[in-house]
Amino acid sequence: MAISLSKGQKVDLTKTNPGLSKVIVGVGWDTNKYDGGKDFDLDASVFCLNAAGKVGSDTDFIFYNNPKNANGSIEHTGDNTTGEGDGDDEQVKIDLSAVPAEVEKIAFCITIHDAETRSQNFGQVSNSFVRIVNEATNEEIIRFDLGEDFSIETGVVIGELYRNSGEWKFSAVGSGYKDGLGGLARDFGLQTS
Repeated sequence: MAISLSKGQKVDLTKTNPGLSKVIVGVGWDTNKYDGGKDFDLDASVFCLNAAGKVGSDTDFIFYNNPKNANGSIEHTGDNTTGEGDGDDEQVKIDLSAVPAEVEKIAFCITIHDAETRSQNFGQVSNSFVRIVNEATNEEIIRFDLGEDFSIETGVVIGELYRNSGEWKFSAVGSGYKDGLGGLARDFGLQTS
């Protein structure tokens, strides 16, 4: 049975699930009905961070246009431009045993594509979640439902996998960004043009 987390909670992943190495991180969301006339396109992205909390290179930023990190241990499975339907809207597959040693933390984010142009924000998004699934058994291990406490934010760090004493843990973050992907990229040390 999945462990349901609240914002700020941390939980062991590999220590409580011996032998776990391949996981699927699924994210999902719905949009509230509104009459802005523009489609909503939310995007999941991943930042592989070193001990300083920064990306080592551009390949450490994984999203639909850069679907794998350098060694292929983290893979974004594709862009969902509508968020329609139940279940995961986007997924990231991770082989925890193959993640490069210099990666201390893997941050999972959701941003709204063209949010400023389309006048969209997370106040118009509901039922957002992140979940971790054992790829071998398809069993949901951890789930974090974000709740509705966002308004003007256009990007959210939903959760982080991080190393601790040789094991992987998960932290339910739920931290919003008013300046979306640009703000996330800046804070995580990604050079943007």
